[in-house]
Amino acid sequence: MADVLEERPVHAVLETAREQAAKEGLAYAGGVAPRDAWALVSEGNAVLVDVRTAEERKFVGYVPGSVHVAWATGTSLTRNPRFVRELEAKTGKDAVVLLLCRSGNRSALAADAAAKAGFAHVFNVLEGFEGALDDAQHRGSQNGWRFHALPWVQD
Repeated sequence: MADVLEERPVHAVLETAREQAAKEGLAYAGGVAPRDAWALVSEGNAVLVDVRTAEERKFVGYVPGSVHVAWATGTSLTRNPRFVRELEAKTGKDAVVLLLCRSGNRSALAADAAAKAGFAHVFNVLEGFEGALDDAQHRGSQNGWRFHALPWVQD
């Protein structure tokens, strides 16, 4: 399966995401498919930020070279009150930032908060690292970063 990004210029992928976000009334710049996200990052056109907990990264895996800024911490997933400040310190507000979580839900919340704090080019990585739950309540069999066989490592 060819990457969609190979068929369209970078700006077209991001513009399509922006157009869809505007239709949906999102505060952030939109959603990007995992393959497109990897192409953007690997070509140096975006920064991938993993917003999962440190424990998720350690035990489930992570994308090499990704930046870590937890949206929430601990087993109760307590919201990180310093999220926006930490994100700005690691990426800057003008960078193209792609946020990744387990399924795309927390990263959408994080993207919304970042956009409202002045990040102009913040996108959610759709499907997340592990993907959606299937009928057996398992992740990784339908979609997500790992499902698409994109680069990742595990401690």
